[in-house]
Amino acid sequence: MGSSDSPSDNTNLFLQIVEHPDGTITRPFVPFSPPNSNPPVLSKDIPLNPSHDTYLRLYLPSAAVSENQKLPVVLFFHGGGFVLFSPSAVFYHGFCEAMAASIPALIISASYRLAPENRLPSAYEDAVEALSWVQSQAMDTASADPWLQTHGDFSNFFLMGSSSGGNIAYHASLRAMSKDLMPVQLCGVILNQPYFGGVERTVSEAASENDPMLPLRANDTLWRLALPVGSNRDHAFANPVKDGLDGVVGMVKCMVIGCKGDPLFDRQKLFAEMLEKEGVDVTKRLDGTGSHAIELFMPEKAEALFKEVKAFVYGA
Repeated sequence: MGSSDSPSDNTNLFLQIVEHPDGTITRPFVPFSPPNSNPPVLSKDIPLNPSHDTYLRLYLPSAAVSENQKLPVVLFFHGGGFVLFSPSAVFYHGFCEAMAASIPALIISASYRLAPENRLPSAYEDAVEALSWVQSQAMDTASADPWLQTHGDFSNFFLMGSSSGGNIAYHASLRAMSKDLMPVQLCGVILNQPYFGGVERTVSEAASENDPMLPLRANDTLWRLALPVGSNRDHAFANPVKDGLDGVVGMVKCMVIGCKGDPLFDRQKLFAEMLEKEGVDVTKRLDGTGSHAIELFMPEKAEALFKEVKAFVYGA
């Protein structure tokens, strides 16, 4: 985890995406971190679907090993506007390491196919595949990954995502409602600054033209690259509240985290309110200040987030 402030406009990774006439893109270089075999948090990669080149990065606090401890299991989806990054991106690797130790929990950070090569709903399909993998581990403990077999508490399982990963976690939770996940018990969904959009600008979006983290032109570009061809930002993948939330009745408890200063704040606030109106048990944490993805660049903000997640997971 770095200690610097949010990146300046001239280093913004989203603005460094190069689009080509044939519809392909060139992504900016992002440093990556390999799995770590040293305390205080161990990590390793496990293939998910080789045909899609997807994988899972598992994080286990070494203290759980020495104490033979069972931990909550959190399936996490990284951000990047559906277009950039992976679990090995240096800032998301550091974030998951720190979160695993702080909660503590066994974190599974899932990769997913990126747009525009694989537009939505590809990422949602990969999320459901990751969810099915977790269920397979719980159903056949004899052949399960030893970390999950020994230290995973499948009765205390959560979906979580940041930014576009929050969008993915939400849509994965809707798909999970039609699945029998037993013996896995989905206890809650954690949406950290979830990435939603819409054609009509909100006040916070309209003020974000020069936002250092998610400027308006980058925001529009990411949706154009991620949504199905021919769709606009009012598609249900981007704007689930446009015509009223569909299919959320019976959804497990949900925590929505946002902060003033994030261009997406207005949409996150409206989304949380709409969930409540549909009868979902919502924990709202929308009173902070900062920027989009601030927890990746300011350790004190990350620790504040981890404190909220811990309370939600452990029911404090």
